[in-house]
Amino acid sequence: MRIMAIDLGDARTGVAVSDLTGSLAGESFVLAQPDMKKLIAALRAEAEARGVGEIVVGKPLNMNGSEGERAEKSREFAARLAQATGLPVALWDERRTTVDAARILHTAGKHGKKNRDRVDAVAAALILEGYLGAKRGR
Repeated sequence: MRIMAIDLGDARTGVAVSDLTGSLAGESFVLAQPDMKKLIAALRAEAEARGVGEIVVGKPLNMNGSEGERAEKSREFAARLAQATGLPVALWDERRTTVDAARILHTAGKHGKKNRDRVDAVAAALILEGYLGAKRGR
């Protein structure tokens, strides 16, 4: 079963999908859709096309672990996505994923404004890797 990870953004949303076994992060891409209803419809279509059986949404916590406005937005989004897809949707701590993604890309020589999409896609892959690692550890 494939697992899809989502790094929700205001203008762009990073998406990563696991391999068929649900154990390795596979492809990642960005959906540039600021409209929430259209974004959910696009994610539902992507999940169906790829045979996704579970979704994980990054939940941006503050560095002290508390929840802020962005975490609440992710929680509401996850609930709407679960209703639209009929799939289980988990929330996953995404602290520092965007910073780590930017660092990874910078180290690889990919930086600047034209790489914003790549940062979102890599951040989604980092969310997926963390989630898959925790599932393997259970």
